[in-house]
Amino acid sequence: MVSTAAVVNQIRKLIGERITTNASILEQHGHDESWHEWQPPEAVCFVESTEEVKQIVRICNANSVPVIPFGTGTGVAGLVNAVCGGITIDVSRMDKVLDLHTEDFNCRVQAGLTYKRLNKYLRDTGLFFSVDPGADASLGGMAATRASGTNTVRYGTMRENVVSLTVVLMDGRVIRTGSRARKSAAGYDLTHLFIGSEGTLGIITELTLRLHGRPAASSSACVQFSDLEAAVNAVIATFQCSIPMARIELVDEFLITAINNYSRTEFKPAPSLFVEFHGSESSVEEDAELFGDICKEYGCTGFSWTANEGEANTMWKARHSAAYAFLAMRPVARNYST
Repeated sequence: MVSTAAVVNQIRKLIGERITTNASILEQHGHDESWHEWQPPEAVCFVESTEEVKQIVRICNANSVPVIPFGTGTGVAGLVNAVCGGITIDVSRMDKVLDLHTEDFNCRVQAGLTYKRLNKYLRDTGLFFSVDPGADASLGGMAATRASGTNTVRYGTMRENVVSLTVVLMDGRVIRTGSRARKSAAGYDLTHLFIGSEGTLGIITELTLRLHGRPAASSSACVQFSDLEAAVNAVIATFQCSIPMARIELVDEFLITAINNYSRTEFKPAPSLFVEFHGSESSVEEDAELFGDICKEYGCTGFSWTANEGEANTMWKARHSAAYAFLAMRPVARNYST
């Protein structure tokens, strides 16, 4: 076994100056958005292909040097911290859409591409990628953490929206799990083994993702209740009636206050539901009416409906900023996700 410095020199012969020991870059890669103490690696590699990841992992494996995958650093569990030193493999430059199959509703992308950039790329196709964790996370990191978001109630988490993966194992072997076929029962379901494995089983370098058609119409609302129990019971009744919600988020009075202070919004400070419906104009109208009747049955104290995309985006942007809204109320604290 050789020193990490010798391993860095070997990798430098492979990718040149895209491996660095610059202190500020190491510090940047030694933490995410979690409360954990920063633990920087000994070097950072900026890779551009699966082949480069394979070669670097082989070098590190041969010399017992730890490897840490890094996407955008937006995680909340300390998974990018280099607790034993080692080398971070940053995939942020692997950010291309490799294939797009609109007729099959899927695409193949590199792991460093973020979901917001993917949806920008898809804007003129009539399709979109549904998982929206809030932060502009990398798709590889989202798969590794089985990310979810406000659309989960209708479209599912990363588990339901990843079709297949290209993964570099810890000994440098490259495997491809699954295929683009929707119907298959052949072999081990390795795709879902790696989804949620948090970088411990291998480094995801490419993903084939399931896409969805953009709805013809959508409608959003903020609904207030007198207490949390009434809001929760309204949600339960909504699902018992099989109303197809696109999004439904419970926000308590304290969080509403934090959001208002942070995002300069003017939501009524009361237990609330942020909701959204997708579909045709007629189905959205019908679903919203049924939902409204249920909420009235459980004593809602206020409705604020909108079909305006800008107003809806403002509401969901405020919801996505909830963690930072809490932090703004206590600047000396850190978020502790559980």
